[in-house]
Amino acid sequence: MPATLIRQGKVRDLYDLGDRLLLVASDRISAFDWILPTAIPDKGRVLTGLTRFWLERLGIPNHLLSFDVAADEVPVGVDPGWLVGRSMVVRKCRVVQVECVVRGYLVGSGWKDYQATGQVCGLSLPPGLINCDRLETPLFTPAAKNDHGHDENIAFEQVVSEVGLEVAAELRDRSLEVYRRGRDIAAERGIIIADTKFEWGFDPAGNLLIVDEVLTPDSSRFWPADSYRPGANPPSFDKQFVRDWLEGTTWDKNSPPPELPSDVVARTRGKYVEAYERLTGERFPF
Repeated sequence: MPATLIRQGKVRDLYDLGDRLLLVASDRISAFDWILPTAIPDKGRVLTGLTRFWLERLGIPNHLLSFDVAADEVPVGVDPGWLVGRSMVVRKCRVVQVECVVRGYLVGSGWKDYQATGQVCGLSLPPGLINCDRLETPLFTPAAKNDHGHDENIAFEQVVSEVGLEVAAELRDRSLEVYRRGRDIAAERGIIIADTKFEWGFDPAGNLLIVDEVLTPDSSRFWPADSYRPGANPPSFDKQFVRDWLEGTTWDKNSPPPELPSDVVARTRGKYVEAYERLTGERFPF
């Protein structure tokens, strides 16, 4: 039967296939909690292609069933060609309502927390660290999911209170393991994975599986290793061009955002594609 749209997120569209789900990565891009009116061509294909690379390379237990959509499952009104390279047919899972964030470097909200308290998500760090410092040991710094705004950093104890100690410990340990393995592979390709976030869910048999995207420019902070210097934010392989351009406009972040100029779109697309090619070692299929 044709897939039925059941949820549209900032980037992904989720369709019901009865006993399975169809996950489609669009080219939408968000910034400052707004979905922008201008898409980034091929962004969804990059996200799906990189997720495929990591799932195949790391062998993580996951919800993926197929990257192909059967002809009779194509959503009504959707061009089948649009789905190619950006679709995943997946198992239905009960998603754990915790963003499993792993930080290998002190940056972003973690750096802000550290400046204010000397801690990140309740974890104390040595004094004297600077912005973008590499952490001696990666940190598991979970966040509460928020569909309308920024996710909220929470302490591990809060995760325990929500899902129990056994599940919380498994989420932490498995997230750290996947991060370390991905970090080491990326380092061989000249890319630093500064931080990332994972989502996990339970299938009907009770198995904990990784779901959604894995180690992509949307879920991770990628830096070129040759540009990294502690104390300053390196250029990144994501939507930083978009954020920087928006910050330079008169947009107040409370009203609908403006259209992106063509050069910002092209440069942002180029960074996504470059991340794909450097990590996979393959030319992006234009």
